[in-house]
Amino acid sequence: MRADAAQRREAIITHARHLFAERGGDVALEAVAAASGVGIATLYRNFPSRGDLVHAVVQDIVEQIIHAVDQTRSTLNTDPAAAWKDLLSSLTAMELGALTDGLALQAGAVQDLEATPLAQVQQPAVDALNDVLAELKRRGAVREALSALDVIVAVATITRPQVAPIRGAAPGVPDQLAEAYLLWSRGQQA
Repeated sequence: MRADAAQRREAIITHARHLFAERGGDVALEAVAAASGVGIATLYRNFPSRGDLVHAVVQDIVEQIIHAVDQTRSTLNTDPAAAWKDLLSSLTAMELGALTDGLALQAGAVQDLEATPLAQVQQPAVDALNDVLAELKRRGAVREALSALDVIVAVATITRPQVAPIRGAAPGVPDQLAEAYLLWSRGQQA
């Protein structure tokens, strides 16, 4: 793939992710194309269906989660509590609420989210997060019962897309919820 084509593709994924986070997963693909600075034909050349675009967005988020976990591993030995706080901060900044919408769109009428094609895409991130959580548990930095799926669902809930008037009226609430979750996950009172 040519460099300019790869850059356009990345721009589409990045803007789709932000729009999914801001407006929900059913945002018009024309809006994604416009935000990305491409025409709708270019978007469809790169992503023939909404499902293909959602898949690419989820894959991008998975890669970012794995990168954040790798960063956590590099600081885990010196200060496990700070490593956990930094990981949670990184995950919160990723707008995982967009991942929730993507999974919901792909799941459609499926009763079991683990049966969706995206479950396989996200599994490496879940495995990596579970591995680092096991080490954080050994060091007493997080609750013993905490799982990767718990963390992903909590952060996705905290960062769930809200309509602009709600975001404007209470802009600090996601950060407050993230801080309360951080305290809870460590076994402290919020």
